[in-house]
Amino acid sequence: QVQLVESGGGLVQAGGSLRLSCAASGMPFIIYNMGWFRQAPGKEREFVSAITRSSTSTYYADSVKGRFTISRDNAKNMVYLQMNSLKPEDTAVYYCAAARYYNDLLSGTRYDYWGQGTQVTVSS
Repeated sequence: QVQLVESGGGLVQAGGSLRLSCAASGMPFIIYNMGWFRQAPGKEREFVSAITRSSTSTYYADSVKGRFTISRDNAKNMVYLQMNSLKPEDTAVYYCAAARYYNDLLSGTRYDYWGQGTQVTVSS
C-alpha cells in the first residue's frame, strides 16, 4: 500500500530553518512527481513547491521563492523541503504529495497520494 510520511516539522523562531522530509513506500517512486503543500487554520490548502521525475524541473510559490528548496533522492525514495529564513506566515501543516502525471502540479488536482502532514510553527 502506498504511504507518504512527512517528518521534520517543529517550532522555530522567525529567520530560522527547518528541513522537512517525506518518505515514500509502496510505489515506484522514480516515476512520480512530488510536491509540497501547506494549510493554515481556516485557510485553503496552498501549493508550496514541486519537483518532477528525475529532478528535471522544480517549481515554487512566489511566497517561498528564494527561501525554500525542494529536492529528492530517488535511491532513498525521499523528497525534502529545505526551508530557510522562515516567517510567521509560513506556519501551517505541510503535506507531501505524489502525482503520476506532471500536468498542473501547482493546483494539486493531479496528485494521487497524500501524506498525513507535519506541523511547522514559526514564532516572531
